Amino acid sequence: MERSARGDQNAFASLYDATRHLVYTTALRILTDPSDAEEVTLDVYMQVWRTAKDYTDLRGSVGAWFVVLTRCRAIDRLRSRSLRSRREEPFHEFSQFRSADSGPDLATELSQRRRRIASALDTLPPDQREALELAFFSGLTHSELAARLKQPLGTVKSRVRQAMIKIRELLVEVR
Repeated sequence: MERSARGDQNAFASLYDATRHLVYTTALRILTDPSDAEEVTLDVYMQVWRTAKDYTDLRGSVGAWFVVLTRCRAIDRLRSRSLRSRREEPFHEFSQFRSADSGPDLATELSQRRRRIASALDTLPPDQREALELAFFSGLTHSELAARLKQPLGTVKSRVRQAMIKIRELLVEVR
């Protein structure tokens, strides 16, 4: 241990060989997961390499020091695992709330409907389309349409009616 504290890598390798089984089995007993035990073992030896100069045999044997370091690191790992699992746990009390946003299926369906309606409007003669668009998208009454288009009221009513009949025929599958 004294040579490792002075930075002797060969001494540290010997120390590792002599204690690795003790460190790993202690970590595994606490954590029960081999990969976590391996990480804790690595952490312990990193800490030993950095703090070997602080070790004193007045506080206990080298083996006891390794067990204490391993136990502390393993418990820290358990606590962090527990915190992580609680953070990743779903909120069951909120799981029944639905999003206010429409889902992708609804968005796709609405997009397809818009395309069908635009396509159906494109098939109308220009005078029918203009009358229909002004009636529905501008909210004009038949009398207001007639005044704006400078057409007789009966003609405007006929154009809107004919456009609606044609659109209805083209959009039967949308219903």
